[in-house]
Amino acid sequence: MDKNLEVLLRNWQKRNIQGIYCEKAIQARDSILELIPVSSSVGISGSKTLEQIGIVKALETRGNKVFNPYLPGLSREESLELRKLGATQADYYLASPNAIAKSGELVFFSAFGNRISGVSYAKNVIIVSGVNKIVSNLEEAIKRSREYATPLNCKRLNWQSACSSDGICRQDECFSPEYKRMCCQILIIEAEAVTGRLKIFVAGENLGY
Repeated sequence: MDKNLEVLLRNWQKRNIQGIYCEKAIQARDSILELIPVSSSVGISGSKTLEQIGIVKALETRGNKVFNPYLPGLSREESLELRKLGATQADYYLASPNAIAKSGELVFFSAFGNRISGVSYAKNVIIVSGVNKIVSNLEEAIKRSREYATPLNCKRLNWQSACSSDGICRQDECFSPEYKRMCCQILIIEAEAVTGRLKIFVAGENLGY
């Protein structure tokens, strides 16, 4: 583990956030499976990172109740209801940040707010990230989230946002009904009041956007 990661882990400790470094993404997945009891329910936010490490499938396969709003065949209303239940009623909530400041702040962008609600208020929150999301400071973290991660996610999910075609953020004109805006809400986690509630696993690999 390099010195920048050591500094980040110390900064999280000051902020009452438990940071765990795993050299490989699969180690993060296995640690999360050990942490979450089979009897626990789990809420999730949409995340390329969670998809890459296979944690949702692993939880569902072993028998956890997962409020999964991304199952094929769901209506829009069913999907939104599962997002709400996952954020407000699940024992654990899983998500990935758009960016991490080396000083310790975590940045999340959201369209519908379930991600914001789950991360900020769920009983137990587990965040997963690759080292590629770590930047120098909070200003750069917000910039990365808005100008890099969000356009890639819009393109991946085929959202008709102003940035989806060329990756250039046009936040001053990206509004309904002409566009389907993804970055509607922003959450910045600066610290955690409840000891043990918020844990973040950082893998020494590139994950997500």
